[in-house]
Amino acid sequence: MTYVVVENCIKCKLTDCVDVCPVDCFHEGPNFLVIDPEECIDCTLCEPECPVEAIFAEDDLPADQASFLQLNAELSEIWPVINVSKDPPADSAEWDGVEGKLKYLER
Repeated sequence: MTYVVVENCIKCKLTDCVDVCPVDCFHEGPNFLVIDPEECIDCTLCEPECPVEAIFAEDDLPADQASFLQLNAELSEIWPVINVSKDPPADSAEWDGVEGKLKYLER
């Protein structure tokens, strides 16, 4: 099983989760993070660290976020690893909880 970063991370991109990951499975894009399902060891450490609740265990993935499992796998192959937290985008709080953010995903 893997953990999956879902839509609420788009444009929030808070990086609290990367500091606790023991295997460097997070990858960073312009305005979103993803988890490499091949590297994730299901340690559960990242999920409670996400301030916007944008990380789910694969088995607990809401039905409307199911496409993010494949999206995480796809983008983790091309985006670089991130293993140190960074300052969030200046407007990240404004994007928390906004629905329909997939159209804003920058690749």
